[in-house]
Amino acid sequence: MISVLIADDQVLVRTGLRALLTHDPEITVVAESRTGQDAVRAVQAHRPDVVLMDIRMPVMDGIEATRRICADPELDGSRILILTTFDEDQDIIDAVRAGAAGYLLKDIASEELRTAVRTAAAGGNLLSPTIARKVMEHMASAPSPQDEPSVDLSELTDREIEVLTRVGHGDTNAEIGAALFLSPATARTYVSRILAKLQARDRTELAIIAHRAGLPRTNR
Repeated sequence: MISVLIADDQVLVRTGLRALLTHDPEITVVAESRTGQDAVRAVQAHRPDVVLMDIRMPVMDGIEATRRICADPELDGSRILILTTFDEDQDIIDAVRAGAAGYLLKDIASEELRTAVRTAAAGGNLLSPTIARKVMEHMASAPSPQDEPSVDLSELTDREIEVLTRVGHGDTNAEIGAALFLSPATARTYVSRILAKLQARDRTELAIIAHRAGLPRTNR
């Protein structure tokens, strides 16, 4: 069972999302929050697998709430999906930097939303097509790996570098395991070791490191 917390200041939106999510027998909504501050407290209390986080909320916005949750190592089991009507470039970049596992727009189809929740719970990162295009444009305008400071991967084993490469391409633990003949649990262990060795906050930061290191493309 995948546990979900819904953070949105509009009660009708929360009610609608709860109805859509609980249509899937493998998903349960464990709590709702109307402010970012309440969302942080609720995550601490319930430790949900996935948080659907709005951006514009009173007291504390969703991006700051995401930043605080992702900065707490005791909450690293909770994956955050930003779900909003806003697709402004700065919001997207701030959300990714804060540690969000995905950024979705509220016009997403019901089944796509449930699939997104399952993907996030499995360790994957995801963006809606419109948002993905904006991120790609941002990456294209960013300095190329040879223009950025070098990344030291000397502490990683060959296998860990293979896993890091897969993380850089957005693979879930299950996908990494299938590609490298590992169980999803073993793949998760490797990711945890890499996070510790590189002192990275989350998988998004690992993906950035993989990009900066110029790791080769995988054979998918």
